[in-house]
Amino acid sequence: MSIKFAVGATWKCKRFWTWTLAGIIIYLIPVAIRYATGSIVIPFLNWPGYWIGHFIPGNLLEKILVNMFFPGAAGAIAGEVFTGYYLKQSLTIKSKYLSRLAGAMLFVSAWSLFQFWGYQLAIYMPFSPSSNLFESYYVFPLNYIIAACSIFTPTIIYAIKNVTIHISQLIKGS
Repeated sequence: MSIKFAVGATWKCKRFWTWTLAGIIIYLIPVAIRYATGSIVIPFLNWPGYWIGHFIPGNLLEKILVNMFFPGAAGAIAGEVFTGYYLKQSLTIKSKYLSRLAGAMLFVSAWSLFQFWGYQLAIYMPFSPSSNLFESYYVFPLNYIIAACSIFTPTIIYAIKNVTIHISQLIKGS
């Protein structure tokens, strides 16, 4: 039960890096679309399209889809992997999801701190001079809600992967 061992093993874990890098790439896709199109609005991801108060952004669908992977699921996997190495044993269902929750909350806290710092710098997008490059601190509570739900994202993704593999084996076998 060494924190140093668990941190080192987590940093060397392929599963941790797969989820973290995939999450970052998914997070960057809408950013790339915005810069490629020169528009702040991404039509199919901009639902409801207008802000509801200060706390629900106009790009709610995008926020949910993107944040379910990063920082949510990436943090959840980091928490699960770290806890498994720290305890040096398999995790029960309860400890797995609690460690995922702790990891997701830690990642979303770090990401929110980064976003807050960036928002204070007031860096605006070249194609939309009134839009800050970083998100407003008003949406941080929503980020925590999404992160809490994202502890189930890896389970759902693994289930889809297993069904896909099973179907492809059935197709090949017939």
